Amino acid sequence: MRTVPEPVVGELEEGPGGRGTLRSETLLVLALSLGASGVSALISFIGSLTKPGGLKDQAATLNGSYAPGRPWLDLAWQLFGIASALVPVLLVAHLLTREGAPGLKVLGFDRTRPWWDLGRGALVAACIGSAGLAFYLGSRAAGFNLTVVPEALPEVWWKFPVLILSAVQNSVVEEVIVLAYLLRRLGQLGWSPMAALMASSVLRGSYHLYQGIGGFIGNMVMGVVFVLAYRRWGRVGPLVVAHALLDIVAFGGYALLAGKVGWLPTP
Repeated sequence: MRTVPEPVVGELEEGPGGRGTLRSETLLVLALSLGASGVSALISFIGSLTKPGGLKDQAATLNGSYAPGRPWLDLAWQLFGIASALVPVLLVAHLLTREGAPGLKVLGFDRTRPWWDLGRGALVAACIGSAGLAFYLGSRAAGFNLTVVPEALPEVWWKFPVLILSAVQNSVVEEVIVLAYLLRRLGQLGWSPMAALMASSVLRGSYHLYQGIGGFIGNMVMGVVFVLAYRRWGRVGPLVVAHALLDIVAFGGYALLAGKVGWLPTP
């Protein structure tokens, strides 16, 4: 039996706690998180386009070292970056609580149905993972994508734990904010379901634009799939699981296979 999605709150009036407040709140949350990442990705993409050579001859590194040759300092920076990236999620939880909702639970991000979330998340990851890899390889071969380097960390004991934490952080931030929270707020602001779907999906694609056109389109399509799944299930938990599994496999798989198999592009 699936969870019934949270009903969309009716349109709100202007004034304290009304539509104007929610609009400002949403823009501020995005400005502090993935909206800012979208602008950064656009600037990075323009830089890649205007750089001599094709896109596939350039690299986009996702998890790199912050302090080469200084592993303990590097670890401190890695953990700081992961923890600080989660602050906007805590802000979302606070804002939802002030609204009168039970925090992130209203978005379906809780521990009430762990096996249900895990099972559906694994299924979504399995379906998207192979298609996503094929699309990336095709986009790069066609010259529409940079060479994505999922990890370039030193060979130290904390490498894989940090990659896993990074994957979980990415999934929590993206799915809570760009999927569940944004859809809730846009519904409250009177956006149509289709407009909200497009806004969420385009935003997801925008902050992956630093990878190239392929990264933008692939993640936008993934955003559409995730919005439809979220609306059907009424829980963001399975999508957090799916995203985390996709990133864990991408980060860990690259670390284990880069330079050892011919089909995996490297810089």
